[in-house]
Amino acid sequence: MSCEVEKAFALIRAQLKHSQVPEDPGHAENTLGWLMRLRPDADPALRLAALAHDIERSRPNRLRRQDFSDYDRFKAMHAAIGARMASKIFRLAGVERQVRREAGRLIRLHESGGDARSDLLKDADSISFFDHNLPAYLEREGREESLRRARWGYARLSARGRHHVANIRHHHPGVQEILQAIVVDSR
Repeated sequence: MSCEVEKAFALIRAQLKHSQVPEDPGHAENTLGWLMRLRPDADPALRLAALAHDIERSRPNRLRRQDFSDYDRFKAMHAAIGARMASKIFRLAGVERQVRREAGRLIRLHESGGDARSDLLKDADSISFFDHNLPAYLEREGREESLRRARWGYARLSARGRHHVANIRHHHPGVQEILQAIVVDSR
């Protein structure tokens, strides 16, 4: 990987530390890890997008879902702002134009997908929510909201992504119960 891409990774990691949600930096790393499990030969644009996909959350004035009547609109705005933020970092790091454009495009689409590459990122992000974020989300938001969010996240997964989520095991009984409920509900 080029030194410019490595510099972009370092700048993204530094920015993610500003998130007010403790699990956000770990979720970014876990999403990158899932991307590499799903596509071991992922190119730099996919890798950058995986790490930076939720960078919007690192802003002091980050978007809040309660400010939106439509959850999908909230997610679309989150992705659009994040893509702009990440693109500035990519440019600052000197990342090649084609790579930074593709990474920005993928970040814009990471919530909705629409093609093979953005669908792959969407899967990595969704699997990471279940693998990494769900325990903290449950503690913070409670069972009903966590179940709603889990159903939304599971519904957007591909069959391959659902297979991975079905094999995730958590020691926290409430988290495991939510995982079992969404898998059973989808059958």
